[in-house]
Amino acid sequence: MEYTSFKVEITDHVARVSFNRPEKANSLHMTAWEEMQAIFEELHVTPEARVIVLTGEGKNFCAGIDLATLMDMQRFGGKKCDGRKREYLRQFILKLQGTITAIEKCRKPVLAAIHRACIGGGVDIVTACDMRYCTDDAYFTIKEVDLGLVADIGTLQRLPTILNPGLVAEMAYTGRKVLGQEAEKIGLVNQSFESQEAMMERVMELAKMIAAKSPLVVRGTKEMLLYKRDRSVEDALDHVATWNAAMLMSDDLMEAFQASMQKKVPVFEN
Repeated sequence: MEYTSFKVEITDHVARVSFNRPEKANSLHMTAWEEMQAIFEELHVTPEARVIVLTGEGKNFCAGIDLATLMDMQRFGGKKCDGRKREYLRQFILKLQGTITAIEKCRKPVLAAIHRACIGGGVDIVTACDMRYCTDDAYFTIKEVDLGLVADIGTLQRLPTILNPGLVAEMAYTGRKVLGQEAEKIGLVNQSFESQEAMMERVMELAKMIAAKSPLVVRGTKEMLLYKRDRSVEDALDHVATWNAAMLMSDDLMEAFQASMQKKVPVFEN
C-alpha cells in the first residue's frame, strides 16, 4: 500500500497506519480523507492484517480537517440554486462521515496511539477506534465550537457512549483542552504515558497480543461490542447466539483447545 498522506506497513499481522503530513500537524486535506477511507476499507479485507495501530508522524497525532479544505466549502456558494447548494454541502459532510465510519466498520480492532495534538476531526477519528492510548502531553479538543461549526462527523454521536454525557457537553460547549492524564481519568483513553516511546511500546505489545488470538473470534468480538452499543441486551444476546451458531464450530476452536491441553501456543490461520 502506497499513499501520499499516510504510511502503511504490516509486520507480524499488525498494520501500522500513520498520518504523514507532519509539516501540517497531520491535518487532513481532501486527498487525505479519501486515502484514509481507502486504507481502512483495504485493511478490512486484508487477511494478513489482524489488528491496526493508528499513529501520527512528527510532533502531533492529528490536527483534524485542513483549514483550506474547510474553507473550500465556499465553493458551494457558486451554485445559484439554494436547494442545490444545500444538497452538495450535505453530500460533502456525508462523505467525511463515511471516512470516519470506515474506521469503525473495519473488522480489525483499531488502537489509536495519540501524542500531542488531537483536534477537531482528530477527536472524530479516535472516537471511532476501539481503544485509545496517549502521552501525558497529548490534548484533545472539540475545536468546532470556536470555528462557528457544530461538530458533524462523529464526535457528538460516539463520544457520549465513551464518556459521561456531561463531560462531552462541557468539551463540546467550551472547546477546552483535555490533557493526557485527565483523558485517562475520565476514560477517554485507556492509559496515558510519560513519553511517546513508552506509549508505542505498550500499544505494540497489546497489538501483538491481539494478533496472536483467533482472527475469527476477534472479528466476531468486535462485531458484538459494536452491535450492543446501539441495541438492547435482548437484541444483542439474540445476535451473538446466531453468530456463534454459525461460527462456533471452527478450526480455531479446536486449535485453541488442543493448544491449551498440550500447553503450547496456538497458531491460527488468517
